[in-house]
Amino acid sequence: MEFLKETWTSMKTMSVRETISQVVNLGLIVTSALMIWKSLMLATGSESPVVVVLSGSMEPGFYRGDILFLNLGNAPIRTGEIVVFSIEGRDIPIVHRALKVHEKSPGGKIDILTKGDNNFGNDRVLYAPGQQWLHKQHIMGRAIGFFPYVGMVTIIMNDYPSVKYVLIGVLGLLVLTSKE
Repeated sequence: MEFLKETWTSMKTMSVRETISQVVNLGLIVTSALMIWKSLMLATGSESPVVVVLSGSMEPGFYRGDILFLNLGNAPIRTGEIVVFSIEGRDIPIVHRALKVHEKSPGGKIDILTKGDNNFGNDRVLYAPGQQWLHKQHIMGRAIGFFPYVGMVTIIMNDYPSVKYVLIGVLGLLVLTSKE
């Protein structure tokens, strides 16, 4: 509670010019983060260059909370590669291994069947009704690296939204009240 009182006192003593400067600094931080994200999207060719593993379906290769770095690239998907894909009607991407890959012709249509390393069967039950295979448009990228357990922060913030709002509020206050 003392922190909030000190922060409020600090904000009340700021001049209009200091307040505007702090708001501009906050805007620059947010804009820089967005520019970095967009640059990563361009460099990797993936709409989501970084994803968090949300379940234990890929254990022991990847655990819940691992952050994966993705790259889509132009090379064809090969059996055994870890791919991240999205299914129509589902908001959350899925991280699984390519189990079977069928190329109709070189550079042509490709059919992909996936499976989680820790799952008993293939992923056809996860696909849209009537869908038997994934195609190029479903693939968001292939895993090229990871940081273990760093994504647990994201999982905690999704499981407990109040933590997310408190964290964003505290970080915003710190940026607005810093004197640099």
